[in-house]
Amino acid sequence: MEYLEIIVDRPRERVGRITLNNPQKRNPITNEMRAEIFRALEAAEVDDSIRVTVIRGAGKCFSSGYDLKAGVRGAHEQNQPFYTAKGLGNWARHLIESNFRMWDMAKPIIAQVHGYCIAGASELALASDLVYVAEDAIIGYPIVRNGTPPNVQFYPWLMGMRDAMEMMLTGDSISGAEAAQNGFANRAYPADELEDAVLNMAERVAKVPSDVQQFNKRAVHAQMETMGIRHGLRAGAEIHTLARYTETCQAMQKAVREDFSGALAKRDATFGDYEKKSKD
Repeated sequence: MEYLEIIVDRPRERVGRITLNNPQKRNPITNEMRAEIFRALEAAEVDDSIRVTVIRGAGKCFSSGYDLKAGVRGAHEQNQPFYTAKGLGNWARHLIESNFRMWDMAKPIIAQVHGYCIAGASELALASDLVYVAEDAIIGYPIVRNGTPPNVQFYPWLMGMRDAMEMMLTGDSISGAEAAQNGFANRAYPADELEDAVLNMAERVAKVPSDVQQFNKRAVHAQMETMGIRHGLRAGAEIHTLARYTETCQAMQKAVREDFSGALAKRDATFGDYEKKSKD
């Protein structure tokens, strides 16, 4: 099976791995990349020699998030990996369905996060069953500063209201060490130890046969669903859509169309993070 946006390999016995592979641009997540990710995950689902899949990023980071330039051009609504009903809120609703596709797969998915894990990249990580991060990873959702809340409202469910609220009201990032403390991630490791730690855990997960593991995964998800996570995430997508029509968000979209990099730098300048950190 040929892939252009990702690399697929087998780093350990019974362990599959997907690497987001556009490191020159910090692995922006396009619809083409998303289609390949789902194709690889679905191939692993029917491959008896794979029991768990790791998702990581090539180069200096996991991912900078969804390809914002594609969003400005309206390309998010084009070439989606699967059909989602059209109309207002299509993109946010499509992403909710994308996360549930990962959620509902039988075999476990592990996110291996280093460097930047921004916005949509955090949604990809949080849709995974296990998340392991480098201690110095930079995780955040800066779009809340003059755009919208997340498409997928995983943050309060996994981190709790107070930690999630602080991130949503400031757009500030957290480190990998903080992410492990507040429930975003399972554990944090020194960056040079992360890959071995993830693969060792993947091997442990893979010791459990898939016919048993699928029920272990469903049993945990069933508790979250009983508490209302599916309804909550879908409601969050509708709020995200409303936010796109605020005066501030409309102005930001116009600024991004006119000067992409400049608009992002201006957004974060008074906070002194993200773009500044990337140059340090």
